[in-house]
Amino acid sequence: MLEPIRHFLLIAETGTFTLAARKAHVTQPALTASIRRLEDSLDCRLFDRGRHGARLTEAGATLLPHARAAVVALDEGERAVMALDRLEAGEVRVGGGSTACSYLLPPLLSAFRRKHPGVAVRLREMPEQLAVEAFDAGELDLVVATSPKRGELFRDETVILVGPPAVDTASLPLITFTRGSAVRELVDRHFPERPVAMELASISTVKGSVRAGLGVALISRTAVATDLGLGRLVELRDHRTPLARPLHLISRGVERLSAGARALRLMMLADAPLPRGRRRQREGQPARRRG
Repeated sequence: MLEPIRHFLLIAETGTFTLAARKAHVTQPALTASIRRLEDSLDCRLFDRGRHGARLTEAGATLLPHARAAVVALDEGERAVMALDRLEAGEVRVGGGSTACSYLLPPLLSAFRRKHPGVAVRLREMPEQLAVEAFDAGELDLVVATSPKRGELFRDETVILVGPPAVDTASLPLITFTRGSAVRELVDRHFPERPVAMELASISTVKGSVRAGLGVALISRTAVATDLGLGRLVELRDHRTPLARPLHLISRGVERLSAGARALRLMMLADAPLPRGRRRQREGQPARRRG
């Protein structure tokens, strides 16, 4: 129905079927047939045709402002869709746990915003289990989570046991995250015998409590790399650690992603992770201590 409405507006603008057909790049019989379809659908006559051209009927004059508004709205919609495809607009909703949202995603999201400033990025930090549930509920477009059965490999993370320096850590309890986080699940699975003294929501709080000598923590190596390098924390030797923690990027499939989400997914997966078991020790990494 859009084409007949455009033809209707051209006739109203030019005053003749002949000029309107020329501007529409169609034959006059094709234009006439298009207007007849519109008149049949509305069950009224839109133009009175005479020797001096075409004049709007009362019904045509009534339709005119609505037809103009409809075409303007559709043109604006087409421009908005094209802007999405050109990554000039849109929104991407991303979720993940503390390690992903605090250490892995910020540099990538910053680079994405510099490249596509018109696309809004919404980042939600929450326990991974809740992030996956939010994704399944349609509240997120992309999720970084420890979910080997879903998604594409994003990073091969390693979880280690850390403690305060120059302290006998053998009797210290565990400081860990609230239930629902991937690291807390590893704590419950691999350290069931060690008492948990604190359940905290943020990595910075966990690290601060460990530095204060209140306990030891199982935590992603990425999250404590700076602390290990500066000697504020030490990696503790335990036969159960380090633990592999592959992080996956979960989406609904490329075909179902918006243009912005597709672009961000490609950026996130651009740096292929190193194969497991082949990561080299960081230069200057402190020696492990027993605890």
